[in-house]
Amino acid sequence: MIIGALKVRLLIEGAGSLKEKRKVLKSIKDKAMAMNASVAEVDDNDLWQAATLGAAFVSNDAAHVNSMMDKFIQNINNNMNVEVIGSNMEIIHL
Repeated sequence: MIIGALKVRLLIEGAGSLKEKRKVLKSIKDKAMAMNASVAEVDDNDLWQAATLGAAFVSNDAAHVNSMMDKFIQNINNNMNVEVIGSNMEIIHL
């Protein structure tokens, strides 16, 4: 079993409230669910224009896990209101 762990720090441009931030994050999380990824906000909960997401991916192939993590970041970058300002990836073999 291969587990991919991903931590992504985001800048959410134009968010003027926590409600607007949650709307943007919900869109990102919904797309991640379509990829069979588990996603949660893990830091910056009280900041309007920043968020840190943690995501987990599971597969039997490390290349597939790496590809899913890259695709997840690419999907975030395609959102015009969000900028990825940092990310950490780790692949764990169990």
